Parts: sequence; C-alpha cells; structure tokens
Amino acid sequence: MAPASLPLSVSCAPGSSRPLAASPGPSVAAAASSQLPASSRSSERRRVTGLALAAVPGVGGRKGGGRWRTGISSFSFLPPFFTGNKGEKDAEKAVRLKQELLDAIAPLERGAEATPEDKERVEQIVQQLEAVNQVKEPLKSDLLNGKWELLYTTSTSILQPQRPKYLRPFGKIYQAINADTLRAQNMETYPYFNQVTANLVPLNPRRVAVKFDYFKIFSLIPIKAPGSGKGELEITYLDEELRVSRGDKGNLFVLKMVDSTYRVPL
Repeated sequence: MAPASLPLSVSCAPGSSRPLAASPGPSVAAAASSQLPASSRSSERRRVTGLALAAVPGVGGRKGGGRWRTGISSFSFLPPFFTGNKGEKDAEKAVRLKQELLDAIAPLERGAEATPEDKERVEQIVQQLEAVNQVKEPLKSDLLNGKWELLYTTSTSILQPQRPKYLRPFGKIYQAINADTLRAQNMETYPYFNQVTANLVPLNPRRVAVKFDYFKIFSLIPIKAPGSGKGELEITYLDEELRVSRGDKGNLFVLKMVDSTYRVPL
C-alpha cells in the first residue's frame, strides 16, 4: 500500500448550569405590596405585571396585549431538570455510540472484510456520532495531537482488498498529527514499515489541505514526494479517545488515540 493513501483527517483542521432564582409568586408579591404606601402600590403592581409579560410571551411570539420589556425567556426560570443539559446528554449519547461503533467494526479487519451491509451500518452509527460532536474546532484542540491507530476505513488504497490476505498490510497502521506545528505522519508496521510525512494547511477549523513531502521505504530510505501527493481531510468527530475523519474522495476513517505525547518530526 502506498503510504500516502492514508489521508489526514484535519482539513488545510457545559458545564453545570445553576438554576436561576425563581421570581416571587403572586402571594409573595401581594404580601410585599400590601406593606407599601398606597401611593407606591400601583407602581409596584405595574412592575410585577411587566415582569410577567416579559417572562411569558404570547403564542407565536405575539405580545399578548402588552409590550416586550426584556429579552427574558420563560424557560430561563425553569430549573435544569426541566430544560435538561444538552451538552451532558450529547456526551452520554456519544459514549453509547462509540461502543456501538467499536463493536460494529471489531470483526471487519479495518474494513477489508466489510460487506455493503456492514459499511452501511457503520456509516449510520458514525453519522449519529458526528451529530453529537462537542469539539467544533478540532484544529484548535490539544485533543488532536498525538499518535492515532487506524481502526476502520473505506479506502481501498489502504485496505488492498483485491490482494491475497498475506500480501495486505496486516500490521497496525498509525497516523500522527500535530496541530501546533501543522505536521502529520502516516506509519505502517508489519510487513512494509513505510512512512510518509506531510504539511497541513488549514482551510477552516475542521478541514485541512494535505501536502506530502517525504516517504520512507522500510522506515529507512527517504524519497521526496511527487507534486501529486496532495489531498484534503476533515475531522468530523474528536474526543480524547476517538477521532473520525473524512477524506476528499469520500473515504471514512475511524482512529483511536494510542499515544498523546507523540510528536511528528519536523
């Protein structure tokens, strides 16, 4: 397998909420108002009424007979167990989906043994996982840096499914990325031990252009990469354990973190 064929997956790539203090109920407001002088009770009633209008808009955003006085939403006064915490829910869903994804790809030999039905199932799980991605700008995240092991891909140039099994790359395949230096490296192990390094050019916070610069055959012989050694990659899911990337040719890559301290040689 040509080591340049493993694209790089970055493109050239809530904390707890305190419930707000509840506003006093009608009985409390009335009791407080009764202690006021007669001259100020009417203005107090107007103030309380104004708050009610601001907090509870009419259906469809209509003013319901009064003017909006503030931008306060009625939902601001609900405690968290009514509104829920979307970030926490997404994180819980991501844990479940990651395990479901790992179970689905485990018997597929990085994708070489995947049937069309297997690929469709993996794609569906990945799309759900991408939908709860909480790292919106992976190129700015330290979670991206380090060495990742390729667990699954749809790239035939990597899998070489047309070859007999003993001629396929069956050792582990790694990809390292350093967002701080904009460098990347693909590494095959047994039996070829090929490597390739690349420069990354950010196109947006999720996508990079990739320009390969050097290959190493059997990890020893450096060869300058041809000018055609280019590509693009986008990181669509990232956390401290798992990364999902999509290449410019439509290929999917699922990788797990194995060494967060590894740095790509300059």
